[in-house]
Amino acid sequence: MFFAALFAMYFTTRAVQGPSVWLMSTEMLNIPFAAINTTVLVLSSVTCQFGVFAAERFQAKRTGSLLNIKLWGMREWFSLTFLMGAFFISGQIYEYAELTREGLTLASNAYGSVFYIATGFHGLHVTGGLIAFLIVMIRVSKARRFTHQQATTAIVVSYYWHFVDVVWIALFSAIYLIK
Repeated sequence: MFFAALFAMYFTTRAVQGPSVWLMSTEMLNIPFAAINTTVLVLSSVTCQFGVFAAERFQAKRTGSLLNIKLWGMREWFSLTFLMGAFFISGQIYEYAELTREGLTLASNAYGSVFYIATGFHGLHVTGGLIAFLIVMIRVSKARRFTHQQATTAIVVSYYWHFVDVVWIALFSAIYLIK
């Protein structure tokens, strides 16, 4: 519901402000950079799902060489997912710095407000997912055995991560692609 409200805010503000503010502001967006950042986030859902598959077979950690990804466990897949999510957040921070340098800030115009609020709240949710991955990985590393409860926790975290990714695909489409 929260993200539905953010989309409603985006499209309502866009309709009220008219195309001139939107055209001027969207020209500042680095779409190729954002597309790469988006691709990394979407692919992190794939690595997350491989971690779920490992959790479902109760394989907490790798059973062979780190270079042999066929033998990776949940911790390795979730670690890679974490790194990809951190890359995404770093990319967002870089993009914010570039846009601020170009004059698009939270207070510069309606587009800036909507852009930073929508993408910022999404970034907070991604950060929450990263914290959840850390908690799962720490709990699993401290456990003597990998249990059904830990596998279930990993699966629930993956649901959250997939949701955050789907929301970003919609946000990316609305903000970066729909002119």
